[in-house]
Amino acid sequence: MASQELQPAPGKKPDPENHPAIDPDDISPIEQVRLTVTNTDDPTLPVWTFRMWFLGLFSCALLSFLNQFFAYRTEPLVINQIMVQVASLPIGHFMARTLPTTRFRIPGFGQRLFSVNPGPFNIKEHVLITIFANAGSAFGDGSAYAVSIVNIIKTFYRRNISFLASWLLIITTQVLGYGWAGLLRKYVVEPAHMWWPSTLVQVSLFRALHEKDEQRMTRAKFFLIALICSFSWYAVPGYLFSTLTNISWVCWVFSKSVTAQQIGSGMRGLGLGSITLDWSAVASFLRSPLSSPFFAIMNIFARYALIIYIVIPISYWGLDLYGASKFPIFSSHLFTAQGQIYNITAIVNDKFELDIPSYQKQGRIHLSMFFALTYGFGFATLASTLTHVAFFYGREIYQRYSASYTGKEDIHTKLMRRYKDIPSWWFYLMLAVTLAVSLVLCTVLKDQVQMPWWGLLFASAMAFTFTLPISIITATTNQTPGLNIITEYVMGIILPGRPIANVCFKTYGYTSMSQAVSFLNDFKLGHYMMIPPRSMFLVQFIGTVLAGTINLAVAWWLLTSTENICQDELLPPDSPWTCPDDRVFFDASVIWGLVGPKRIFGSDGNYAAMNWFFLGGAIGPVIVWLLHKAFPKQSWIPLINLPVLIGATGMMPAATPLNYNAWVLVGTIFNFFVFRYRKRWWQRYNYVLSATLDAGVAFMAMLLYFSVGVENKDLSWWGTNGQASNSEHCDLATCPTAKGIAVDGCPLN
Repeated sequence: MASQELQPAPGKKPDPENHPAIDPDDISPIEQVRLTVTNTDDPTLPVWTFRMWFLGLFSCALLSFLNQFFAYRTEPLVINQIMVQVASLPIGHFMARTLPTTRFRIPGFGQRLFSVNPGPFNIKEHVLITIFANAGSAFGDGSAYAVSIVNIIKTFYRRNISFLASWLLIITTQVLGYGWAGLLRKYVVEPAHMWWPSTLVQVSLFRALHEKDEQRMTRAKFFLIALICSFSWYAVPGYLFSTLTNISWVCWVFSKSVTAQQIGSGMRGLGLGSITLDWSAVASFLRSPLSSPFFAIMNIFARYALIIYIVIPISYWGLDLYGASKFPIFSSHLFTAQGQIYNITAIVNDKFELDIPSYQKQGRIHLSMFFALTYGFGFATLASTLTHVAFFYGREIYQRYSASYTGKEDIHTKLMRRYKDIPSWWFYLMLAVTLAVSLVLCTVLKDQVQMPWWGLLFASAMAFTFTLPISIITATTNQTPGLNIITEYVMGIILPGRPIANVCFKTYGYTSMSQAVSFLNDFKLGHYMMIPPRSMFLVQFIGTVLAGTINLAVAWWLLTSTENICQDELLPPDSPWTCPDDRVFFDASVIWGLVGPKRIFGSDGNYAAMNWFFLGGAIGPVIVWLLHKAFPKQSWIPLINLPVLIGATGMMPAATPLNYNAWVLVGTIFNFFVFRYRKRWWQRYNYVLSATLDAGVAFMAMLLYFSVGVENKDLSWWGTNGQASNSEHCDLATCPTAKGIAVDGCPLN
């Protein structure tokens, strides 16, 4: 098929004499884009093919099913679109070779001819299949955020919510942001200065996969071999020898010492020396370390080591901060002043609101010292992100945003002009319909979601207000500030005592903005890959609705079929259904919604000092910026990224030291040693291996569940003594060390 060459090979400056048709103004002003994105397009390549629809819908359904299934497990593996991006290539080529090429007509389409096999499998089909898969993984989050609301209502609060209300809540929160995101495309997608750095990784991988592969070990062959190995091995830590998931040898040596087990436990302590031979533990919370650059891994490790191995020991054993010794050293549970688990259901009245007399009877809620500091660092991360971006990138963002109005179109935008654009009324209609359905949910079904109609409009206004600036920040700096903490804090002050109203407000305010940014990010990928805009829109919308529906269906199935799911104190010791993410989500609903920030972080709570972290986080980047200006020759100063350093442990809890230890170790091996000394191997196989490890674990976990898990056929020996925290044999790690605090299963000091 014909393809018009518009620029010489990337990285070479065009010679006007040899290429008189090339206007220098057409070249992207961003060097990384010039070196990565090709300036060619073949508009004759078919995209609406049977292969695209079949593989796209199937991959979207598969990933949404698997990610929701794994979301409830102790190690909640997230399978992203890279697995589909790699695996769909040989399948697409196979379908192109085997499907019939017969042409036929469809009634109602006139004389137009169709075929299930219009020719070779092409890169544009591949991109749309990957976009479908990305929707299936909730754009990298695993599953729809609003599913957690359903989970905490049914499992932690033990109340009811209808399937219809659940579905409307999930779909509207996932789709709402698409409406205004589409209207912002001309500001953050079409301008060349809005370059969205993360999309270049995908562009590079697509180009690498579609280059002619004449190596003896092709990527497809490597994928198949590694998939078999990953699939086979996971049977060992996943069923036969689950202790290999949490090898905390310090606990084995000091089986009677509470302090030693607090230090050595990878799941409930500081994880000193803990390792794992289970890929799901490596990639479960922090995603695959193979796809993270080494400098980012080191940034995260520096902050992680500082917090876990310096701040926590000093605060717990040295200062006994907030009465830390009365509680476990590492826990996301809520406690009474006597170190007992707080009875949340006892302080919820019949109207699903806070029962003040019952709350006063039980007393203030206490957090483990680490959990309290986690919120403090979350406050600091939010504030430091804003000031860091403002001082270090403010001028650049302003210049690029101004250039988006005054600058000329680059070659990619000009090439996209040949395709039909999306009419604005599509986005207006989507926005109007989604808001209308959401208002019905907040009025007709208000008793199930608690949120008043004005709360919906306020959350939408907040999300809309932040979408443009956060999109600009993401498009130019690859940093995406989140709104989850600020939304729940604001709603907790305005409407305390209503936990579900708080999480619904947070979800509408946070998820709609997050989905809008993800929508625009994928649109930029389609922009670089020359995908027709209408095809991009329909694939994203259909994939999002399909994925949200399957997420809810899987959640409903597991919530109604798995006894005591998410209730780790009621589950048998060998159960993997502990729902660590939902536990944190539930605790947040109690802290911000049911009890309210005033009774936790305000004058009526124990942790008012945590609010100073806002100020500290805001000032920190300013100090670094002033040092950079004072000592401009010190090139290492601007490399201090406080939002990354402060937010490095943002996944803890639910992530544990075991996850961080393994993630840093594996990431260092592949992205430092292999990248440095075996770069050709890394270039060809690193991302393929990452996708393969995820896929092998996912398929074996499903096989184990349906073959032995459904009928509870467990092995019972030392190496399978509980597939959750007990398998590491650190039973004393959750014990307090304060004198006079009595907890079941713990020695009394």
